[in-house]
Amino acid sequence: MVSAAASKPRLRVYMVPCSCGQSFVVSEDYDHKGTNWRRYLTCPGCGKRHDPKNRLLELHYDPDGYWKVAKC
Repeated sequence: MVSAAASKPRLRVYMVPCSCGQSFVVSEDYDHKGTNWRRYLTCPGCGKRHDPKNRLLELHYDPDGYWKVAKC
């Protein structure tokens, strides 16, 4: 029998870190729409342009009550 916690989808957050110390969130399918030029994101802190495919952090909400990096 599958427990209720195991059958629920895990909460996920996708973040782009910047060298200026700012991190910003993107949706899971942000790069599936538009042209390749639009996938580059501008940091709200310093204005640097990022290709999130290079450094996208995937965080999961752990059942123990905290966020944990799943993929980097």
